[in-house]
Amino acid sequence: MENNASTPQSVIAAEVEITGTVKTSGSIRIDGKLDGELNCGGDAVIGKSATIKGNLTVSTASIAGAITGNVTARDRIEMKSSARVMGDIKAKRLAVEDGVTFVGKSEVNPSATPSAAAPASQEEEPAAEAKPGFFAKR
Repeated sequence: MENNASTPQSVIAAEVEITGTVKTSGSIRIDGKLDGELNCGGDAVIGKSATIKGNLTVSTASIAGAITGNVTARDRIEMKSSARVMGDIKAKRLAVEDGVTFVGKSEVNPSATPSAAAPASQEEEPAAEAKPGFFAKR
């Protein structure tokens, strides 16, 4: 996530606490506390000292802090080793370092074409047939 000089970057410093929705068409770095939503047209860097309670919708996200909420990225989510994410994530690409705490569901490459998914569905059918006793009562 390169910081392009023509892209404005907002910063929420470590000593800052915000309650409410934060919207920016550019990039943002958060090192403080946000209790609310983040809608970011550019890159979002969530620093190690950041605490966010709310959903994030961004272009790309680099997460080193704590998030309780869902993260949706139009391109990529990168979770650093200190990241703590409690919520679902959705992105085209995902990078996860060793040491991350992640509790939730992930959906990577949600824009896959139906034709690309068709062979996987055909392969899964026999496996599903092989599991009928898994949920049976004993």
